[in-house]
Amino acid sequence: MSETIILAHGAGGTLSHELVDKLFVKAFANAHVEALEDSARLGVGGEHLAFTTDSFVVSPIFFPGGDIGKLAVCGTVNDLAVSGAVPRFLSLGLIIEEGFAMVSLRRIVESIAATARAAGVAIVTGDTKVVNRGAADQIFINTSGIGFFPAGRELGVAKLRPGDRVLINGYVGDHGIAVLSKREGLAFGTSLESDCAPLGGLIATMFEAFPGIRLMRDPTRGGVASTLNEIAAQARLGIELVDEAVPVRDQVAGACEMLGFDPLYVANEGKVLAFVPEEHCDAVLAAMRSHPLGEAAAAIGEVISGPAGRVTVRTPYGAHRILDMLAGDLLPRIC
Repeated sequence: MSETIILAHGAGGTLSHELVDKLFVKAFANAHVEALEDSARLGVGGEHLAFTTDSFVVSPIFFPGGDIGKLAVCGTVNDLAVSGAVPRFLSLGLIIEEGFAMVSLRRIVESIAATARAAGVAIVTGDTKVVNRGAADQIFINTSGIGFFPAGRELGVAKLRPGDRVLINGYVGDHGIAVLSKREGLAFGTSLESDCAPLGGLIATMFEAFPGIRLMRDPTRGGVASTLNEIAAQARLGIELVDEAVPVRDQVAGACEMLGFDPLYVANEGKVLAFVPEEHCDAVLAAMRSHPLGEAAAAIGEVISGPAGRVTVRTPYGAHRILDMLAGDLLPRIC
């Protein structure tokens, strides 16, 4: 490990996983931490609870399609939902820089309240700290969430099998490019907005279509590529994507081409990757497309037997390229 922390340690790629594996998992070793899931599964009084936490430091704090408050709620409830839980309660911690405009704080708090209502969760506790001017970048938010697992529902990488299909509920890269465009003053000819949204309703629709979904993850920092690499490594299986099957908006593809990015590494905040048996793929896809957040859902690949831990992309020309985990810091401060 490096001697100092750099921005790439928080980018969701190789250095982030190295920090987690070699420092945090080693220090806090227990079954919940070692599972490396989006939410911990806790047995309490005969109930199975999901518990998760996340911190948000996006810059700028207001961006097309959302703001840091909406992002904080969506990021946390989505971690619960992709674990298979029904989100119920959130905590809210605010670290506010001295001099921050009250009108901006009110706007963020109102956004948090509106998004929580839309997600069907309640903000039940919280904390506020104010730090000296220059000690923070305007405002940082921490949220923790609790949800409940319906009886018999348990997802995990151990359930994956070769032949399982990989589904996604729509276009990739919208959030990262929308935030970058606002921060850097870039224009792409059309109005591009973040995909930031709570996914609980969509995921409930998917479970109604097929209760036996194997695994779900939300591809946030590090994008689809880093999330799939993490899954492949944990499952000790391979994953093959089909390049032309991955939905990407023209303006995102154009921005990525201009900037030298691959859309598969760009962050999302309203996307879910779902792994389902081949025979149930069409039913789950149809359910996803029936929901407003899944109208552009697609089957983008499948689980294969190996090489273990490797993610590849099949190009339109029949060749394959290896899709590694994000190695550096593609887009700092996007969640």
